[in-house]
Amino acid sequence: MPPVTDLGSAAHVVQLALTPIFLLTGLASLLNVFTTRLGRVADRVDRLNEAAGSDRRQLDRLRLRSRILDGAVLFAAVSGGLTCAAALTLFFGALRDSAMGVWLFASFGAALGCAMLALTAFSAEMILSGRQVREAATPEVDRPPDSDRGSEKSGA
Repeated sequence: MPPVTDLGSAAHVVQLALTPIFLLTGLASLLNVFTTRLGRVADRVDRLNEAAGSDRRQLDRLRLRSRILDGAVLFAAVSGGLTCAAALTLFFGALRDSAMGVWLFASFGAALGCAMLALTAFSAEMILSGRQVREAATPEVDRPPDSDRGSEKSGA
């Protein structure tokens, strides 16, 4: 990229650097969804712990869901940081007229990879949540026998 010497070149650099910001906006929305889900899991754990004879299986499943959501939050946050690094690389590369393409591709590529991992973790948590809801909505008489469940009751 030639050194930024005129207004047109500067505007082009700003346009290029703003492109990753759209990914940041999406990641911020995902983080909001993840933290809302994590809050719901925490509320459910609190309700189960307050109830007499809480279901250990439900608590274990909620623990797993919270760990998966932790991973989703971590990957989304790392993706956001790497996206910022990609935008900064564009700015610094234009200012210094250096070949920073490797850093740009590495940071933006890693950001996209982390975003994909965050979405994968979120999908896994949603599948676990859906299964738990379906089990709670199925009457005991309609459930197939499950040797590890015994006489425990399931809930959402």
